[in-house]
Amino acid sequence: MADILLINPSYSASYSGAKASIVNPVMPTLGLATIAAENRRRGHNVEILDLCFQPYRADQIKQKIIDFKPDIVGISATTPLMNQLRDMSVIIKDVSKDIFIVGGGAHPSSLPYETLQESMLDAICAGEADYSFAELADHGSPASISGLVWRNNDEIIHEAARLPIPDLDDLPMPAWDLYDPEQYKAISRLLCRRPPLTMAEFSRGCVFKCDFCASKITMALGYRKKSPERCAEEVEIMHRLGFGEFMLADDIFTSDQNWAGDVCEAISKLKPKGVDMAWSCTNGIRVESANDELFERMYDAGCYRVSFGFESGNDEVLKSFGKGGRASVEQGVKAVNMARKAGIDTSGFFLLGLSPDNETTMHDTINYARKLPLDMMKFGIAIAFPGTPMFNDYSKRGLIRSYNWDDYFIYTEKPLFAHPTLTYDTINVFMRKAYRKALLFNPRFIVRRLWRGVKSGEFFWDVYYGIQFFLMPATGESESAAYAAEDRWPQYDFETKSIKVVKWQVARKKKTPA
Repeated sequence: MADILLINPSYSASYSGAKASIVNPVMPTLGLATIAAENRRRGHNVEILDLCFQPYRADQIKQKIIDFKPDIVGISATTPLMNQLRDMSVIIKDVSKDIFIVGGGAHPSSLPYETLQESMLDAICAGEADYSFAELADHGSPASISGLVWRNNDEIIHEAARLPIPDLDDLPMPAWDLYDPEQYKAISRLLCRRPPLTMAEFSRGCVFKCDFCASKITMALGYRKKSPERCAEEVEIMHRLGFGEFMLADDIFTSDQNWAGDVCEAISKLKPKGVDMAWSCTNGIRVESANDELFERMYDAGCYRVSFGFESGNDEVLKSFGKGGRASVEQGVKAVNMARKAGIDTSGFFLLGLSPDNETTMHDTINYARKLPLDMMKFGIAIAFPGTPMFNDYSKRGLIRSYNWDDYFIYTEKPLFAHPTLTYDTINVFMRKAYRKALLFNPRFIVRRLWRGVKSGEFFWDVYYGIQFFLMPATGESESAAYAAEDRWPQYDFETKSIKVVKWQVARKKKTPA
């Protein structure tokens, strides 16, 4: 049996200094909960250290390692959190070089070789890590475990890619019990109606190929769903553990409308048992999957908000970056009106500086956002995150300007890349213009928001956050964490790409565990 510590880095720096900081997502990390569950099912001892709601403190990491004495430490990281992972890897090895450190999540999965070179990690679980991490804990060695990329002295070994888990019902229930719900009550009331909030998933994957999206790096291309009965059982467990609300992590929850309707029906049947949780589709559902009847069933099941990934207000741009030609500006208007008709709040996500964007198309996006009858909206800069087609294209063309991962957040003022047709200053000008025109000086949005606040009883929260929102800039600089070992981080030169010969191994074929 192995003693395992799973760490989620701090979000504080990534959401500081810009309007988005008022919706910092303080909630349990679902990915670590699913990994912990499979490892516990196999008899391993697991603890989770979640730093999402507090500043990064190296001394806290070190003390936890000394007290718990783990055999294996797993650290999850998106790109903005990568430098924290690097710092932790050095700190942990300072305590004991015998501790096996594993990285996972979007950034290590997208750049496994480079991540190992930049850190003191021993291995990376690329893609879905539910089974690969557990097999590593079982065997005590990364050799021949599909999905792993690992360090063997000076050699980086890539094992065979792990296929996506075919039946998600085979996974154990996420280990939400490893999180204390009391620690997640200090979440923005713009993001959550009934804190504490947790995250759930009823499906994994996406079949679309938007060039800025990194979800396929960890969840693969394709779509897999849990049974409606399994989904309802998870809701019942979250409620029993003391969570009042859950956010659905699914990328395309409403795409299979019959299945989504059955899931809602299964959740609704829990209400006579006293299970009445609020929930939202906050990752952004596809506008062409909007359906009057489905929205009504979602509302009856407790869903009070849906977010739409509009991205652009220009149809040609939508087609160009990978929406597949199905999502259109006109369909977006219909989708919002359908949701509002069902009594569901609507939120919209917009990106400026998309790869096909120019000044005219960005004007289209701002005007589109202004006219949509949304209850909430967020603008961000389209960042070429590692592993995305956008990043790969820009990298080949020599357009990437920064490899400092602290700069990689969607409200940054830093010139991370050279856009094919726009200057970074121009994109930032349009970001400020978007918030002014679509929110701050949009009478219809303001009246709609005030009326909603009165009806929902959230008027004073709206005023509180409205003042903060008005005073904060649209973009800003992230606040680098207080790193303890930055001078000892291993370095990798992304410009010269001096990569040594990499040994590729074919893992032994073995059946996916049930």
